[in-house]
Amino acid sequence: MKNLRQIVTKAVVAKGKKRTESKETLCPPNKPTSILGCWVINHTHQARKSGKYVEVSGKFDVNVWYSHSNHSKTSVFTETISYKDRIRLHYRDEPTSRHEEVLVNVIQHPNCTEAIISKCGEKFVICVERELIAEVIGETKICVTVHPHTFEEEWPIRDESSSHHHGQHHDHKDKHQDHGKGHGHGHKDDHHHGHGRKD
Repeated sequence: MKNLRQIVTKAVVAKGKKRTESKETLCPPNKPTSILGCWVINHTHQARKSGKYVEVSGKFDVNVWYSHSNHSKTSVFTETISYKDRIRLHYRDEPTSRHEEVLVNVIQHPNCTEAIISKCGEKFVICVERELIAEVIGETKICVTVHPHTFEEEWPIRDESSSHHHGQHHDHKDKHQDHGKGHGHGHKDDHHHGHGRKD
């Protein structure tokens, strides 16, 4: 146990995911003849933790392009829809402090899967799906093994001493100079021998 240490750090301590399908009823100002298109935009949300749940409050805009007046005119009807989702959390381990941070990621933004005209012929019935995942970040304890200070991982280290490098350069230079001097001295001797032949 003397080589084990407990470290307090931040980590994801809980997660939750929820997929929701809902039907929204919209009332356009004109009696619709047909639906030409439907799309969902401007999704925003905020979240807070409540016990074992994360409560997400959000809203989005539903836009319906439709014909009316017996297919003689078209219009776009827009309505803002609000929602509240409760995402149940599943803890991996309990946090060591009460200070927690909640993050919500959107796996599937609100999306229209079906748009029809109601049986009464005056409203839209829109099916919307969405999927959210919640994460709770808190302080938790982890256990690590402490190695002795003498432990060192094997590395392919080569000696790159600067003094050794300069020494090699200096020796090379000396050898070059000695070689030059020997060559010059031999040339001078040949010259003197030639002068002797003139005598």
